Amino acid sequence: MAFPKIRMRRLRSSESMRRLVRETTLSVDDLVYPLFVREGKGIKKPIKSMTGCFHFSPDTIATEAAEVASLGIPAVLLFGLPGKKDETGSQAWVEDGVVQLAIGEIKKAVPQLLVITDICLCEYTSHGHCGVIKKSIRAQEQKSIVDNDATCELLAKVALSHAQAGADIVAPSDMMDGRVRYIREALEENGFHDVAIMSYAAKYASAFYGPFRGAAESTPVFGDRKTYQMDPANTNQAMAEIALDIEEGADIVMVKPALAYLDIIYRARQRFDCPIAAYNVSGEYMMVKNSASADLLDEKAAMLEILTAIKRAGADIIITYFAKEAAKQM
Repeated sequence: MAFPKIRMRRLRSSESMRRLVRETTLSVDDLVYPLFVREGKGIKKPIKSMTGCFHFSPDTIATEAAEVASLGIPAVLLFGLPGKKDETGSQAWVEDGVVQLAIGEIKKAVPQLLVITDICLCEYTSHGHCGVIKKSIRAQEQKSIVDNDATCELLAKVALSHAQAGADIVAPSDMMDGRVRYIREALEENGFHDVAIMSYAAKYASAFYGPFRGAAESTPVFGDRKTYQMDPANTNQAMAEIALDIEEGADIVMVKPALAYLDIIYRARQRFDCPIAAYNVSGEYMMVKNSASADLLDEKAAMLEILTAIKRAGADIIITYFAKEAAKQM
């Protein structure tokens, strides 16, 4: 007898019925909106590489944050663009740094909004890499490499400065080995026991970061980031990276990118009990925007389908440039 077919046909019979039996529900509570803050005053400037996104200065970002909060979105993720750069990215941890100032402005305007801060040096270094550069000690190699341990020490300084400024969550995105431990120790030693760490635990060396690098002005001057970001071909390594970050003190772990790595999100959800974040990155965002502008697809439908897929794969938190648009739809 064909009862299962009859049952499924009945459960697909109307939108109300589909809502009643829906297995995955996307909510505004799942969303985090990324924001770019740069040095200066009175700035709200469109980002050429990312439709609908802007550079803000610390004095204008509070207005944007208030709008985000009014839509019910619980958190923003801040990226900073300093006025000057150097070899070590020293503007990343100064007390009056661009992110530190932005945190204060947001917290004064909308104290209930969670502020997450990106912890990395790529926007602050003159060479565009995520850490301190040193020469390889191998005789057969004549190249510059990232000094992992020296970078971790600086990342801990950045995280501590953000916590002192009022950040709720710090999010190391550099992919240096051991940086979560360095950051956790710095926070604990200075009394910031309630500041959470959201680690970019499985961050792949992806082609989908292109628009972001234009927005963050963080394209490497030489080489690439394949020596410290993950090979897109690897899955078991992602599970090992996530496990290590949890062991070192991460409260939330992230998979980045999201759409091209739904299998990694799913595996992480099956294996780990902590909250799983996924970053719907700039290239994924702009594929939809550009396709919609060419009348190749329905932007709203594609947006919600993608975000639902990320949630269905197992993400508890979705970082997306679609957050405001999605919130309005929900």
